[in-house]
Amino acid sequence: FFVDLPEAEAREKIFSIHLKSRELNPEDFSLSELVVASVGFSGAEIEQAIVSALYSALAREEDVNTALILEELDSTSPLSVVMADRIGQLRAWARERSVVLA
Repeated sequence: FFVDLPEAEAREKIFSIHLKSRELNPEDFSLSELVVASVGFSGAEIEQAIVSALYSALAREEDVNTALILEELDSTSPLSVVMADRIGQLRAWARERSVVLA
């Protein structure tokens, strides 16, 4: 089976889950900005952006915030860009073999 990259609603939930798992309140972040900036990112890439932002915040001796996560997203080339051809092939493969459940 094939699971495509997360859409906006799923990315928002992914941000919330990973922020909460690090004892951060998602309401303290601009999830709408993060969702827009993370188009084409996988859940794992979103998680890594949060982890990297936490390290950046620690190094800067400040609290993690939306801007730091946005910086990490901006400095990351997601697999959907780096491997665009391969992702396209996978999507085509999945379309050819998809079965709609009743």
